[in-house]
Amino acid sequence: MQSSWAEAHSQALREYLEKGLTYSEIIKTINERFNTDYTRSAAIGRARRMRLSGSKQPAPDARSKILSQPSLGRLNKLRARLLTEVRLPRAVRKRAAALQLRCVGIVPRHLSLLELEDGDCRYPFGGDEDGEAITFCGHPRRRGSSYCTSHFYLTSGDFGGDQRIVSASTGGRVRLRLVEAA
Repeated sequence: MQSSWAEAHSQALREYLEKGLTYSEIIKTINERFNTDYTRSAAIGRARRMRLSGSKQPAPDARSKILSQPSLGRLNKLRARLLTEVRLPRAVRKRAAALQLRCVGIVPRHLSLLELEDGDCRYPFGGDEDGEAITFCGHPRRRGSSYCTSHFYLTSGDFGGDQRIVSASTGGRVRLRLVEAA
């Protein structure tokens, strides 16, 4: 095992560990004794490579003493409080009533997902109530969008200057507006 630690330094590390000194105390003593500049982490690493650290388990009475002491740190208090809060039963929330926000001057074709073709508008309708089928607008899509022109402006909120657009179904101009929930 090749290392930058001299054999005398490694032997001193072994002796001090057997005496039960901490790594901070050990490295301070070794650095003073041999006029070296090792760090605490270097001592820990060397002890692991020599298979000296981690082999001794604390005595059963010491371990039970550690576990039975109350933890007074802020982190432990916070952790205990959070654990009790997580275990509290939460109130069941009722489902909010569906909002009726789809108001645009276009009559959808109500196509199913399987009936849609490449150029059809994918604006969804229905599905607000349990078991209600979801259908789609189905009018020709606007270039660069998944929606027809009417639904594109409805979903983007960009109505332009006078908030008027050409409807794909009627060919005329319609005013788009979002309505409040009923």
